[in-house]
Order: sequence, then C-alpha cells, then structure tokens
Amino acid sequence: MQSRFKPCNHGPMAGTDQSQTHQATENAPVVVLVDPQMGENIGAAARAMLNCGLQDLRLVRPRDGWPNEKAQAMSSGALDQMPPVQTYDTTAAALADCQIVYATTARAREMAKPVFSARETAADARTHAARGHRVAYLFGAERTGLTNDDVALAHAVVTIPLNPAFSSLNLGQAVLLLAYEWSQATPLPHHWPQETHIVAPHDQFVALCERLENDLDAHHFFRTAGQKPVMIRNLRTMLARAMMSEQEIRTFHGILSALAGKKTPPSGAPLSRKDA
Repeated sequence: MQSRFKPCNHGPMAGTDQSQTHQATENAPVVVLVDPQMGENIGAAARAMLNCGLQDLRLVRPRDGWPNEKAQAMSSGALDQMPPVQTYDTTAAALADCQIVYATTARAREMAKPVFSARETAADARTHAARGHRVAYLFGAERTGLTNDDVALAHAVVTIPLNPAFSSLNLGQAVLLLAYEWSQATPLPHHWPQETHIVAPHDQFVALCERLENDLDAHHFFRTAGQKPVMIRNLRTMLARAMMSEQEIRTFHGILSALAGKKTPPSGAPLSRKDA
C-alpha cells in the first residue's frame, strides 16, 4: 500500500532565514523522550528543539520504531539539520553520558527532589552547563508520562504550572517550553563547595546504585518483595541528591568493597589508596 505521507518539501519556510547556518547553543541540553507514541510528536519536538538551538535528541523505545516518516514530515526539516537521532532500550542507557538530569512530570511524586518551573530549570541548567556538565531533559510518554523509576534517576523535577482544570500539554509543546526558556536563560549565581566539583556521568551513578542494591539484596535488606521497588527508588533519590563526583563514586565503591571484604569493585578497576 502506498503511503499517504509524502516527503516534506524543505524549501524556504516562513520565519526561517535561509542565509543563516544553524548553530547549536553551546553545551545545550540533551532531550530524551521515553516511550514516545506518535511520530508526529517526535517531529514536533525536534522542530521545537532546533528553533531554540538544541539538537541532541534521544529516543527510548519509540512505539512506532525509528526512523519514522511522520516524524520526518512534522519536523519541517529539523531532523535533517540535527545529528542522527539515537534510540535506546532503557532510560538509563540514554542518560549514560549525562551528569545532571531534569525529569518533567505533572504529578506529585513521593520523592524528595528539588522541584523547578521551566524558567527555574533553565537557569539551573545553564549554571551546570557553564561548569561543563552535560544536562538532560527527560520527557515521558504522551498518555502516561514518566514512570516513578524514571523519575528516580533524575536530580530534579520540572513542573509547568498551568490551569489546574486543564493542564494537559502536547509533547512538542512541553519540549518547546523548556527549550525556549533555556535559550533565554543566563546562569544563576551559585556558590559551590568546590569550584572543581564535576558530577560523575550517569552511567557511573547507575552502576553504583545497582551494586549497592545487589549487595543489600544479598544481605536481606529488603524485607518484602512489595517494599523493594519503593525502597530502591528512595535509595536512588537519596544518592542522586548527593550529585557525587567520579572520585566520590570510587570512594563509595571502596567502602562497599571493604564492607564485603573485597579489594576491587565489580568492574575490576583497582582502587588506589586515596579511592578507599
């Protein structure tokens, strides 16, 4: 059957200066869409990103697969000007090289995390980006949003205060709001304990969480199967708030190794005396 969707004509568009070459905002946030359902929404998100100088789009388990013809048409050429979109099987994998993660959610979550508006998020993200951190904005599926397990991976939560009687946003609209605020924001003045403190990449954080959870499980810390998922989310939320550096994560591995009577972490990387 011939598709009724035709390739998009990428000729001159209203509001676009064809004489200008695209320049991405320096150290702009990664945008991660988890379980996106409609190609049109992915395309709208890509268009919104490029409007504001963002171009690193990542997809976790897109329902209709990737690449997607409907996304291509809806992006109005944005996807052609961006690096190839990467797809992942898990949220953790999509965030592996990121250091600061903001999870968007419209629902109250029983997690002790900072809660920002879109504007506050942009200012905070700019501050982290200025210090060399890779920042990520995390968006959930159109119908259900992010799961609690996804939110537990984030350092902060983003909410957009709208009409409480009708606060539903299209995925592309939500991406546009955060991307636009980023493009307009300036870093917040912030006094850090150490000017050299750089948060570890997310894959190192997740590896530490998984090791701690496995060790606790082996020592029967989780009394019931029903309590285990909630306790794991609480542990990850607590550790995320610490925003540990690579050195601090190595030290934590050293502590776990000492408690278990081992000399090396699961990766096999030797611990120096200063790490433990």
